[in-house]
Amino acid sequence: MEKIVKPASGWGMLALCLFMIVGGVALIISKVIVVGAAAIVVATTVILPGLIAIEPNSSRVLTLFGTYVGTVKESGFFFVNPFYTRKKVSLRAVTFDVPVVKVNDKQGNPIMIGAVAVYRVEDTFKATFSVEHYQDFVKIQSESAIRKLAGMYSYDNLEDEDALVTLRTNSDEVNHELVREISERLEIAGIDVIEARINHLAYATEIAGAMLQRQQATAIVAARSKIVEGAVGMVEMALDQLSKKNIVDLDDEKKAAMVSNLMVVLCGDKNAQPVLNTGTLHQ
Repeated sequence: MEKIVKPASGWGMLALCLFMIVGGVALIISKVIVVGAAAIVVATTVILPGLIAIEPNSSRVLTLFGTYVGTVKESGFFFVNPFYTRKKVSLRAVTFDVPVVKVNDKQGNPIMIGAVAVYRVEDTFKATFSVEHYQDFVKIQSESAIRKLAGMYSYDNLEDEDALVTLRTNSDEVNHELVREISERLEIAGIDVIEARINHLAYATEIAGAMLQRQQATAIVAARSKIVEGAVGMVEMALDQLSKKNIVDLDDEKKAAMVSNLMVVLCGDKNAQPVLNTGTLHQ
């Protein structure tokens, strides 16, 4: 368990160290060699090694002969036991780019997915002693979390129409789940996950072409459906107006021919080419 300690200020010990060094040199010059040399040795081997400077958002994990003493998280200039082993642990937020990996989504389709995560060390004791090299631990566990996430959802709802959440369309829900998955894995290392989000998502190369054609076909069908729906309304309106205004009296056969012609004109891919009838209306 992490224990926060606050050492004594190092400025007084620094002044004492400088005084002993200067005094030792003066004593040596005055022929008091033993005392002067002893003062210099004590200053350089006992006092000076105990001085530490800690910058903001950094810490030092202190151990004494293998026993955890505590962690210094306050920035400043301090003096600690010179026999302490001091390990620097950064408390800054770190942005980690999870490499793009090839996995299968919920439907079994191979996809390429990558993410970016922002984390920082919350518990220096766990980060130092619970895992070996917590940076590597974060990398491996983040990749494991994104692999699991990809298997929980479909890429989109074209194949899984009942899917309420997909990787492509529901980014907020998926990113929230990604944060939860990574946080659970990194809790043992004392890591706090600030943010995690997918920054790369695509079908794998071997099916990308086929999936693109499928998406295009779906879009075309949807567009055609709208076109036909509008064309039917326009034809219905035309027949209704002709009937109300008594412009022309059409029997069922002529109505069918008119509907057919209008549907061809309104739903065709290309502009209709007019054909001039030089005979009678019935030819």
